[in-house]
Amino acid sequence: MWPGGVTIAYSIYYVATFVRDRKKFDWLNFRVGRSYDVEEFARHERIAMFSKVLAIAQNTFLETIRQPVYGIILIVTCFMMILNNSLSAYTLSDDDLFLRDLGLSTLLISGLFLAALSAAGVLNREIENKTVLTLISKPISRPALIIGKFAGLITALTVAFYVCTLVMLLVLRHKVMENTSDPWDMPVILFGCGAVLLTLFIAGVGNYWYGWQFTSTAVGLFTLLLTIAAILVAFISREWQFQNPFAEPPPNPMATGPQPATGFQMFCAIALVLMMVWVLTSVALATSCKLGQAPTLVICGVVLVAGLTSDYFFGQNQQLISLSLLEQPSFGAQISWLAYRIIPNLSIFWVADALTTGKLLSMSYLLNAMAYAALYITAILLLGVALFQRREVG
Repeated sequence: MWPGGVTIAYSIYYVATFVRDRKKFDWLNFRVGRSYDVEEFARHERIAMFSKVLAIAQNTFLETIRQPVYGIILIVTCFMMILNNSLSAYTLSDDDLFLRDLGLSTLLISGLFLAALSAAGVLNREIENKTVLTLISKPISRPALIIGKFAGLITALTVAFYVCTLVMLLVLRHKVMENTSDPWDMPVILFGCGAVLLTLFIAGVGNYWYGWQFTSTAVGLFTLLLTIAAILVAFISREWQFQNPFAEPPPNPMATGPQPATGFQMFCAIALVLMMVWVLTSVALATSCKLGQAPTLVICGVVLVAGLTSDYFFGQNQQLISLSLLEQPSFGAQISWLAYRIIPNLSIFWVADALTTGKLLSMSYLLNAMAYAALYITAILLLGVALFQRREVG
C-alpha cells in the first residue's frame, strides 16, 4: 500500500505548524538605501541552508562511527557472518542457501540495533544534555537539524552495512564445508585476515604516534582494505588461478532445490534489506525526538515485526482492503484497514523466501520498492520534525 496519504497528511500538519510558529520576516532590514533582489536572497538562503545541513550530516556521521556501540555491533556482526558458515552445515538440504538466508538475516538484525542505538545517541542524548541548544541558536532550523541528522545516520549505517555485506560475500564465496575433506578457500582467508590485521596495525600506530581517533580510522581503513580484498578474491579462484568475476558459478550437484541466487538477484536482495534499514532508521530518529534509547529500540523492534507480518494479519482479505474506511463492515475491519496503511509493509523488502523458491526479481520491482521506501521515509521524517518542533529543549 503506497503511503501517499500518510505523506500528504504529515506534510499538511508540518506546514501548518511551521507557518504558525514562524516569525514574520522584517524586510526593512534589507532596505538600506537600495532595492533588494528577492531571488538572489532566496538563492543565498538555499545555499546557506544546504551548507548547514551538510555540516550537521558530516558531524553526525563522525559522531556515529565514534560511538562504542557502533564498533561493537560492527565487530559482532562480522563475527556472526563468519560463524554462519559453521551453523549452515547442519541442514538436510542445500547448505549454501541457508548460509545466504542467515547472512541476510544478520544484516537486518544488526541494522535494527545500529539504527535504534545510534539515532538515540546522536539526537536524544543531545536534547537531554542541552547541547542541541548550541545548534538551534546558530540559527539552524529544526527541520534542517532533523534532515542533517538523518543524512549522517544513514551514511554511517550504510558504511557498516557495506562492510558487513563484503564479509558476507566473502563467506558465501568460501561456501559451507560439508565434509572434513573439503579444501579451505585460501584466497578468502588470507586476504580477509590480511585486511583485518593491517587495519589494526595502521590504526593502532596512528593512534599512538599521531593521535588519530582509533575507531573512525579503523572503520575507514577496514572499509578500503576489505574492498580491495573482495576485488582480489573476485579475480582469483580457489586454486589461485585468474577467473572471470562475472561468470556464474557451476551448479551444486548436492543441492536438491533451487540454486543460490547470484549476480543481479543477490544485489537486489541486499539493496532491499538496506532500504528496510533506512526505513527503520527514520523511525528510530523520529522516536528519539521524544523518547530515550531503550524505548526507541523497543518501538523499532515492534515496527519491524509488525511490518514483516502486516500482509498476514491485516492484508489477507484483499476485497475489504480495496474498500474505503467507511465501507468496512465492522470496527475490527476498520482497524485492520488503518493498520495496513499506516504500518510500513516491510515484507516487500524481504525477498529471501522468494529467492529460496526460485523466483526472480526484476528491476521494476526494485524501483517500486525504492519509491515506497522514499515515501515512507519522507512521511516519518515529517512526523519527526512535527514532534521535534513541539519539544522543549531549553
